[in-house]
Amino acid sequence: MIEKTEFLPFHAINEFMRPDFRMSVIRETLMKLPNLPDIYINKINHLTNKYVKVPGFRHSDKAPTLVKVLPMSKAFEKNPDLVAAILAAWAEAHSELRIQVYGLLQTRNWIIYPNTEEPDLASLSSDAIKDWPIFPIHVDRTNLPGFFPHWPKGENFETLYTSYSERYPESDAGIDKVSLMTVWLTMRLPYQVDNGNNTDNHDENTPVNLDK
Repeated sequence: MIEKTEFLPFHAINEFMRPDFRMSVIRETLMKLPNLPDIYINKINHLTNKYVKVPGFRHSDKAPTLVKVLPMSKAFEKNPDLVAAILAAWAEAHSELRIQVYGLLQTRNWIIYPNTEEPDLASLSSDAIKDWPIFPIHVDRTNLPGFFPHWPKGENFETLYTSYSERYPESDAGIDKVSLMTVWLTMRLPYQVDNGNNTDNHDENTPVNLDK
């Protein structure tokens, strides 16, 4: 059962993000937020008022975008709900990249959950959780308990980006965005690299950025 599986909380992604890239993701998401569906706007505004403190503003969501970026970045480092909401909106704002990366992963050695079935996340079997498939694009990943801490051996962000660039040479998306979209779609962080029956644990003293 999914509730018995160990997941990393959403804000664990900060260990794998450079501070400047984190700020860029937040800034870009907030700039594009007014053009996204209301479900993203309402959730981020609610969480902004709840967790983000902007000096001089009683209601933090009313602060200008550029004024909110820094305090939101600080909250992003600590609050899993805010991280999930921001990343979901970021992925929605990059729908073409999301489709491209999903298509790329389908061509590689990743387990894909059937797009014809609606996953019942609460009752996934132990085998399904062990395999931790990539769920269809439309699945609301903010409802998941966090990131699966296992990463498949032989995959890394550099090789994925090389394959992405070869498959979509017209794209201007850099390795950092492709890597972040990969993490969000797979709902995995490379904390433990699978190696047969063993795992190589990520050394907490050696940061692994999403652009590596």
